[in-house]
Amino acid sequence: MTLNVWNNRGDATARAALINAELRRLAADLVAFQEVLPGQLPAFLDGTGLHGTHQSRTAATAPPRVDRYGGTAIATRQPHRIVETLDQRGANAPDVPWLTLAARVPTAETGGEEVLFIAPTLSFRLEAEAERERQAIGLCDLDARHRTTLPTIIAGDFNADPDAACIRYLTGRQSLSGRGTHFHDAWEVAGSGPGHTWSCDNPNAAEDIERLVRQPGHHRRIDYIFVGSPHAHPNAFARVRRAELAFHKPVDGVWASDHYGVVADLEVGVLAHP
Repeated sequence: MTLNVWNNRGDATARAALINAELRRLAADLVAFQEVLPGQLPAFLDGTGLHGTHQSRTAATAPPRVDRYGGTAIATRQPHRIVETLDQRGANAPDVPWLTLAARVPTAETGGEEVLFIAPTLSFRLEAEAERERQAIGLCDLDARHRTTLPTIIAGDFNADPDAACIRYLTGRQSLSGRGTHFHDAWEVAGSGPGHTWSCDNPNAAEDIERLVRQPGHHRRIDYIFVGSPHAHPNAFARVRRAELAFHKPVDGVWASDHYGVVADLEVGVLAHP
């Protein structure tokens, strides 16, 4: 599952309670969070049985304004091991404190085989596609450094539509800098409908949509779950059985975030060879 939690804007206490309740209900095994303040994570995870790590615990230095905009965090059912914290901030965006976490997580379905779980947040500005392209390549290099037999799972806020170059690159539709790769987009495999995750229908998103877009009726699918494919994982599989939106409806008038989340069910295993 992935969710941008919108740091502490709005009614942060009510939103945290809703996020916690939905996490309990969904019972996800791997969760990527974006825009989390360091002190928020315990409230989100209370009683869920998930093990959480915020980037502030693993980063060599603290990026500026993390206390305002939050950072990346992951939570996993099985205890995880952080293998790298990657700083992909660009020189033209020093105020954005979001880092990328990469963790190896044992999977109960495979008798303890580890899966690489990567949680990024890409540059948010509409004009920053060149930055996002660089960051997408960096994610692939990160994967190559730490991938396991099981297909890698990347989940996060990519701030890009499916037809953006960075997403087309990740899904094998175009090259970047003479390079190519391929991940399965879980929503494309098993989702239904447009899957918009940042929408003017969500009142929490209205202010930023007006500030950044200034166009009516704005909807975008910018949050993703990607799954590694056979070219990098020839001896295993991660079949996407279901992909749905989460946190996309208000509860008692409370919207969980300015983003909707994405949740996917994966069937993971190692291929049997004669």
